[in-house]
Amino acid sequence: MLHALLLHLPEIHADFLMTDVVFAGTRWALLGLTAELVFRIILAAIVIVRKGARPPVATAWVLVVIAFPIFGILAYLLVGESRLGSRRCKTHKLILEHFDKSQFHKHDDPRARTFRLDPIDEQIAHIAQRVSHSPAISGNHTQLFGDSQQCVEQMLADIRRATKSVHSTTYIWLDDRVGEAIAEALITASERGVTCRVIADGQGSRSFLKSALCRKMKDRGVFVVAALPTHYFRALIHRIDVRNHRKIIVVDGEIGWMGSMNIAAPEFGVQTRFAPWVDCMMRINGPVVRELQLIFAEDWYLDTNESLESLLNHMPPYQSGGCAVQIMASGPNYDNDAVRSLLIASIQVARKEIILTTPYFVPDSDMFSALCVAAQRGVAVHLVVPRRNNSWLVGQASRARYSAMLAAGIEIHEYTKGLLHAKTVSVDQLFSIVTSSNLDRRSFEINFEVSAIMYDDSFAREIRALQQSYMSQSVCVTQESWGIQSLRRQLVQNTAALVSPLI
Repeated sequence: MLHALLLHLPEIHADFLMTDVVFAGTRWALLGLTAELVFRIILAAIVIVRKGARPPVATAWVLVVIAFPIFGILAYLLVGESRLGSRRCKTHKLILEHFDKSQFHKHDDPRARTFRLDPIDEQIAHIAQRVSHSPAISGNHTQLFGDSQQCVEQMLADIRRATKSVHSTTYIWLDDRVGEAIAEALITASERGVTCRVIADGQGSRSFLKSALCRKMKDRGVFVVAALPTHYFRALIHRIDVRNHRKIIVVDGEIGWMGSMNIAAPEFGVQTRFAPWVDCMMRINGPVVRELQLIFAEDWYLDTNESLESLLNHMPPYQSGGCAVQIMASGPNYDNDAVRSLLIASIQVARKEIILTTPYFVPDSDMFSALCVAAQRGVAVHLVVPRRNNSWLVGQASRARYSAMLAAGIEIHEYTKGLLHAKTVSVDQLFSIVTSSNLDRRSFEINFEVSAIMYDDSFAREIRALQQSYMSQSVCVTQESWGIQSLRRQLVQNTAALVSPLI
């Protein structure tokens, strides 16, 4: 027997070695799984601490991190935090402190400052001023443009009449007929001695910034810079999807444009199947234009380190018979509740009617509740959104709310003549808002945006008339037409709603 044992000893030794290898492999696998679990728990704890003030956002991120270990961790590290980047964040803070001076927010003409607002308007103005320190300023002539072609023609006319400077900030600049027309007008202005500066978002205008048209503009004297330029290795330092979503043009420091329209033709060549893009812009002539100039100066300083402070010494003249307007800047380095607070307050003060138009409707629970409560207390609440959305996920997340909104009495209108891109609010035909901000978390917390509040019933009626034109070209969604959704649709829509805090 001993002889037989000795003969099999090599095999037994090999079995023991194999067992040791298996145990060692299992041990390392267990250590790896334990380390991953600990890391996920730590990251979930970080999410809860960082996002705890917004339970839906925290819950969605915790779910993603726990359910999808590798993807969830990478996603949160990439886009979970509204990180501008430590250097940019510090620089932007210094820029805000540098430009946030009383002389830049006040006008020399006392008529621009000495006027009375309605008590309800006063509440809205206080919220906006708390964020950007920009007060409501009177003496402004305002024009509303709901037709993109008329808007472009007037912009071109203003640029062609410029004698000192033209400043433009845009999220998207396309090399199409409108992009080329604006570019040629700027080149011509530059050649006659007008200083032309353009800020184009580094992501939204990525193709333009690499185009021959952009090179031509630079070669012919137009200063073009990329806002928040994106390089993917920067994702380790800050969010690469923090964008400058503002749309601003300031001519000679006296004429200002702002709203929802990018420098692009309505047929929007990069997404023609959703065209035309239907936008709303407003043209302002008056003291408040300096606030738009100030916002441009802040953005320019952030991406070029060049101060345009001297331009802010110019006081746009007071326009007799003009109205009170307030400009509010918002973004990841401001009070992140700025636009959200403004809109919720507008919903809460509405007594008869509030109309909202937006391409992307993904409200948080507070805004959704405010809308439903307003409808339940008898306010006519109208929401106008595009019937076909260029963001499938946003469209599904929006529709997940339809049943509850319809039950509360909210009237939903789906625009059928293109992608409704206008972002407007009118309240009781008393005051109105034109903004670059969508009704979603990205616009509220992540992107740089700009909003204008007009405390003028005449302009509010103009906004309402434009909104009514959108509704007349919409399909009204009713409880009967919406009906009971299939289980598949409910699953898709509710899943989209579940992850909507991450959008």
